[in-house]
Amino acid sequence: MDENEKIHVLSDLVAINTANDNEKEVAEYLKTLFGRHGIEAKLIKYSDTRYNLVAEIGTGNPVLAVSGHMDTVDVGNLAKWNTDPHKLTEKDGNLYGLGSVDMKSGLSALVIAMIELHDAGLPKSGTVRLLATIAEEVGEYGAEQLTDQGYMDDADALLIGEPGGYNFVYTHMGSLDIKVSSEGKAAHSSTPKSGNNAIDHLLDFLAQANSEFKNTGKSDSIMGDFIFNVTTIKGGTQVNAIPDHAEAEINSRTLPEYTSDQVLADIQKLVDKLNSENDDYHLKIDVIMKLNPVEASDHSKLLKIAGEVAKAHTGLDVGKYGVAGTTDAAMFLKNKPDDFGFVMFGPGNDTPHQVNEYVAKDMYLKFIDMYKDIFVEYLD
Repeated sequence: MDENEKIHVLSDLVAINTANDNEKEVAEYLKTLFGRHGIEAKLIKYSDTRYNLVAEIGTGNPVLAVSGHMDTVDVGNLAKWNTDPHKLTEKDGNLYGLGSVDMKSGLSALVIAMIELHDAGLPKSGTVRLLATIAEEVGEYGAEQLTDQGYMDDADALLIGEPGGYNFVYTHMGSLDIKVSSEGKAAHSSTPKSGNNAIDHLLDFLAQANSEFKNTGKSDSIMGDFIFNVTTIKGGTQVNAIPDHAEAEINSRTLPEYTSDQVLADIQKLVDKLNSENDDYHLKIDVIMKLNPVEASDHSKLLKIAGEVAKAHTGLDVGKYGVAGTTDAAMFLKNKPDDFGFVMFGPGNDTPHQVNEYVAKDMYLKFIDMYKDIFVEYLD
């Protein structure tokens, strides 16, 4: 493909609104694109609007799995966008649009690299398997489905094109998403004692939880400190009514030293304590997502080759890091040994989940070439 075609693919993906849904349209687009180059791709249904996609080039072993997700976060405050979030817009060498960096540029680069290699009759041996997923932003249901269906069983290594830029991530925190609900009794606000204020009880829990879980002292030398955040809160129906229901969502970033299971157990202890000490408290926890940390090798064959390729293309000695963010690797690697080859390496910067998200055009194009070299050299 020439440069304009490569930009056009990314532009087409950004134009498809996949904010926490509708990945089917992206999957169908990619299937058609692969088909034009003689590459068979399979659509795997999760729901009527959400389809994963699997495509391969090459044949036999080893198998290098590569992955990118098709969903994005919500657009956020539309008034703060300087461009149309669903129209890829070039300005000062950057490509702006929702998902341009997280992570439709990484996904596009993986797809184009596979197409260009296939058109050149490569790889001569081994397989590159693309796992394009739904619902990475919330739930990782796509990666879970593909893992359960066996698409990682014979994989020898995994590369995820999440937006780390010129950094290698080989290990990352887990993620625990929960909803804490408080049930009360509605009443007129002039007679609060005849009701049971669900918001008050939820706020009591949140105050104690913030005090306890923002100061655990739990830390990992590579990934950093345990993270605890209250991220949404809802309750009540109108200003003059005692609320009978309130709920909050909480995200924790968990560590090998303080796993998602351990965090959940400790939060449950606090809920049980409040419920037992107060007859009018009715708090409960629902788990939205529970992912353990990814612990992978910092000296795998894949990481070594990626470092050599990055050096050749950028002149940089790319560093190896652990991060607080999580990826689909948390699902893909759940049955893999700790020395499994994994790297997160994709075009990126610090604008994911922000208005005016962008990717540098030169970086996007460079990653296509780096991916091609990594794929061929790993399978050689």
